[in-house]
Amino acid sequence: MTETTSSKARLKSSNKVTAGQLKRELQKHTDPEKAAILSRFFKTGPGEYGESDLFWGIAVPVQRRAAAKFRSLPQEQIHLLLEDPVHECRLTALLILVWQYGKADGRGKQEIFDFYLRHIGGVNNWDLVDSSAPNIIGTHLLGRDKALLFKLAESQVVWERRIAVLASFTFIQKGDYVPTLRLAELLLHDDHVLIHKALGWMLREIGKRDRDVAESFLQVHASAMPRTMLRYAIERFDEPTRLRYLRGGARRYHR
Repeated sequence: MTETTSSKARLKSSNKVTAGQLKRELQKHTDPEKAAILSRFFKTGPGEYGESDLFWGIAVPVQRRAAAKFRSLPQEQIHLLLEDPVHECRLTALLILVWQYGKADGRGKQEIFDFYLRHIGGVNNWDLVDSSAPNIIGTHLLGRDKALLFKLAESQVVWERRIAVLASFTFIQKGDYVPTLRLAELLLHDDHVLIHKALGWMLREIGKRDRDVAESFLQVHASAMPRTMLRYAIERFDEPTRLRYLRGGARRYHR
């Protein structure tokens, strides 16, 4: 190797962004007071859904700016962030992955889709799911077999079930409500409030686009729905209609 070639190689290596560099960038913005608030908000206490999740107290816009700055982060470095115990590291990694998916060609999109599924364990709180599942899983499955969603919906892991539901938001935006309605039927008796909220939210989104479709589902299933799911689903209905559904006997959910 010539001296010039060697110098170029060292320069290329030195310019390669790393997970460590991104973490140091994020650490400039840590806020212990906000971290304590977020820890309570995301239920990180013993036995809660976010148990042991760690927060640095960094605002999402700051994380988005960091993601933009480090958007060329390679997958082996994103992998390190998705395994990091700090919540903001995982969210920033997913924001980068969403951006990269949007810019990738067909082969690149498939690689990112596969990478996401291999590292799905790092997508383990509701904001991580909501920020990534529609843009990667949902978008990738447009025009493709949706069997993966129903496999995820049968998972014992609440985050995988929520990924299935949130991925279907992409189909709703394209006017395809069938996958969401099938998931809602499958998960109607799910025991986790975060699934109740997600399903109710998706039914509300269907109702915003096609009230008849949403009400057809509600007329059949409202009485069996968890109260939270029903409230989310009918949130935009007029008051008399909301009261009619609420008085119709939606089941109450106790944890």
